Amino acid sequence: MAQYRKKPVAIEAMQLTEENKNQVFYWITCTKEPTCNTKGSAILIQTLEGDMEASIGDYIIKGVLGEFYPCKPDIFEMTYEAVN
Repeated sequence: MAQYRKKPVAIEAMQLTEENKNQVFYWITCTKEPTCNTKGSAILIQTLEGDMEASIGDYIIKGVLGEFYPCKPDIFEMTYEAVN
């Protein structure tokens, strides 16, 4: 079995909070056709893999193709580090 290392790619991301929920929603919908809607204290995001729910505390990541998807905080912190 061969081993591979993930290529270093800078991404844009925001952590979803109650305070910035509208800002995150605007960031996602302003960039392309509307792809999400609010659902209580979560945001429903249409991803390449189907609809996914982003809860408060999750990170919303803009992928290399301009797509958006949620990521749980523990996975985000193990995978990404700040570049600036």
